[in-house]
Amino acid sequence: MNLLYSFILGIVEGFTEFLPISSTGHLILTADILKIVQSNFVKDFEIIIQLGAILAIVVLYFKTFIKNKKVWLRIISAFIPTAVIGFLLFKVVKDVFLGNTYITLWALLIGGILLILLELIHKEKGSHVENIESISIRNSFLIGVFQSFSIIPGVSRAAATIIGALFLGTKRKTAVEFSFLLAVPTMIAASALDIAKGSFSSYPSSELAILAVGFLTSFIVAILAVKFFLNFIKKHTFIPFGIYRIILAILFWLIILK
Repeated sequence: MNLLYSFILGIVEGFTEFLPISSTGHLILTADILKIVQSNFVKDFEIIIQLGAILAIVVLYFKTFIKNKKVWLRIISAFIPTAVIGFLLFKVVKDVFLGNTYITLWALLIGGILLILLELIHKEKGSHVENIESISIRNSFLIGVFQSFSIIPGVSRAAATIIGALFLGTKRKTAVEFSFLLAVPTMIAASALDIAKGSFSSYPSSELAILAVGFLTSFIVAILAVKFFLNFIKKHTFIPFGIYRIILAILFWLIILK
């Protein structure tokens, strides 16, 4: 791992974190292409730079976070299932799931198919929930259950959350924005848990610089990606993302893992 690779991975993380295509999956596949050997530092890097992307949401939705208590109630309700499952399976996720290319590709493929199928049967109606405050506490919790599947790399936290929200009768824009906001406590908790159980104090300054470059890059790129995504869904469905996931999984399997 060097500064150039840190910059590249920061771009990948920032662009993919909030799109339903799996940031973790893309980081794993990019690391494979760059021949980056999986190590504790690389796994820590892949988790910590997500904080850069999360900071973008805090900046963009700062007023919502500090003024809207109803939104917070729904975020907390959705966060609980992921927090419990993530804490219980933390070691399995880090030691078994992260870095496993085969699990990532299968998750990308299956997730892409599910996105397409959902869009084919999903018809947005006027009665569907059009703002986060109107999502019931029960449905918020269920969306969190959907999100918990994203502990598997390649599933995509954004995709799992969006699919859950759409399935429960939420409009596309609302589902996307709820996914954005829910990412904040989810990823902060994951990073904090990793820091608490990791050995960051033992990393030399050169590796801390690599973390800093990835963090800053993902922050800047994530701001641009969020704005792009919100504009995209005004006129398009999630089917292109489903097709992309399927093509990526198949091509990677045929070209890289042949």
